[in-house]
Amino acid sequence: SSASDAEPALLVHGLGGSTNNWTDLAGLLRSRLDVEALDLPGHGRSGPAPDGDYSQRAHARTVIGYLERSGRGPVHLVGNSMGGAIVLRVASTRPDLVRSLTLISPAVPDVRRLRAHPLRNDPRMALLIVPGIGGMALRRLGRTAVEARVKATIALCFADPHRYPATRLQQDIAEARERMRMPWANAAMLRSMRGLARVQFAQARASWAAMRSITAPSLVIWGDTDRLVAPDLAGFVAAAIPDSRQLVLKHTGHTAMMEDPVTTARAFLALLEDSVPARS
Repeated sequence: SSASDAEPALLVHGLGGSTNNWTDLAGLLRSRLDVEALDLPGHGRSGPAPDGDYSQRAHARTVIGYLERSGRGPVHLVGNSMGGAIVLRVASTRPDLVRSLTLISPAVPDVRRLRAHPLRNDPRMALLIVPGIGGMALRRLGRTAVEARVKATIALCFADPHRYPATRLQQDIAEARERMRMPWANAAMLRSMRGLARVQFAQARASWAAMRSITAPSLVIWGDTDRLVAPDLAGFVAAAIPDSRQLVLKHTGHTAMMEDPVTTARAFLALLEDSVPARS
């Protein structure tokens, strides 16, 4: 982190992600902000959720609990993918904890009911949310060479996987190997995915209503080549959040903060300059 008087920022990763997803962006923000990232329960190096609850509500409670206990709030809150859906929930229920909100390809419910955007790119993903089958599918995936699995994930998340630095790839492979030794890793992934699916399909109206209640100045960033959450949702999210702006990045995938950390950092810092009043 940076100078002690710097304003705090908290970065929240997506499904199957970790604090590693933020390394490059955090490096670019540290001269201006006191930056922290957290590993959600069952993700990264965090232990399992104590009660086995990986619902969106539970993940949001984890973030709120962390902010309350650490006394770092209100923070500049940033979330990607499932983390974007989680920080949306935090900002709508606890506006007192949020200075600004930045959403990078947030996993919001689709406005077109039966489109199922991610399945166009990988129909097997549908199987993961089916109880029983999901566990089998993940175990089979677990037998795939770790390196191949990590590279496949990058290929799904990036418009151009060549933009991923070799050092980051090695860190992710090392983390994936470490996670293979964690008995709760698969359950955390599956239950988090089902929690996400439940909100997508059963609580869509409430999710969009929550966006309309957000008071923090907000930034919505999307890659136009996002294969996991439809890029045309960027305009809908920006229209729903009252004080917001949007940026759609060309030739960029689902994880803009990893694929183009410089442009992501610039847009985030511009939000802070323009809309968050400086404290005297």
